[in-house]
Amino acid sequence: MTEQQPSAPARAKSGHSAGGVEHVNEPHHDQFVVVGNHLAQHPELSLTAIGLAVHIQSLPARTPVGIKTLAAKFPEGEIRVAAALRELEAHGYLARTKERLQSGRVVTRTISYNRPGVAAARAAMKPAAPRPAPPSPGSKASASAPDAASGAVLDAALDVLAGLRAHDPRLLLAERDVHRLAPAVSAWLDRGVPRAAVQRTLTNALPKDPILNPAAFLAHRLRALLPPPLPAPAHPPTPVRPDPLQTCEGCDRAFRSPGPGRCRDCRPVGVAA
Repeated sequence: MTEQQPSAPARAKSGHSAGGVEHVNEPHHDQFVVVGNHLAQHPELSLTAIGLAVHIQSLPARTPVGIKTLAAKFPEGEIRVAAALRELEAHGYLARTKERLQSGRVVTRTISYNRPGVAAARAAMKPAAPRPAPPSPGSKASASAPDAASGAVLDAALDVLAGLRAHDPRLLLAERDVHRLAPAVSAWLDRGVPRAAVQRTLTNALPKDPILNPAAFLAHRLRALLPPPLPAPAHPPTPVRPDPLQTCEGCDRAFRSPGPGRCRDCRPVGVAA
């Protein structure tokens, strides 16, 4: 009798069905670049553009990144490299400007952004700083961090808005809408609302019908559901200090009283009452 061969595929030894990616991650201690998932998983960029952006972000400053230079390093030709650069420009990952040197030579200046639009949005929201008053003689300048704090809140607001599409694809926002709505989300964060709570508010009980204008829908929720500021913390009552200790003039015992005198036992009966 021939041995029967099972027709069902064998399961993986780990107990999970075969298929899908598995990661074997080792830590990098040098020679690495940090890339956000907004780039690595960008739904509108081609793989060529994503790979080119990662390569450019990994290069040291002042490294040439012209079309001919890049095409000479990779199998993609100049046409595909040029198209990928245009994609990155359109989505804010690159900015290329022409500059004329003093010698008359025209060069291309390339700026790579690892988080498109964050610097521009921060600059647009940052109010003009008043001229600081000159320090008084003998005083030491003290460093404050309001700009760093407001920048961190803005970064968190941009991340919240950009990540909404992961909860529901209908909440996909254009980059300009993310920047436009960031101040409204910052207002929630400034009032002590955690990022996770803001996300839940914006994605909870979404309508079943198509969301034709996600920016307007989110703007309405941010405006209509804005919570009030946290109440100021109540100041604890000032503790009442007890009277100081005095030495009784009659028996030398210690007792508490606003001023010197006799303790309760040594006072006349009428005075003690």
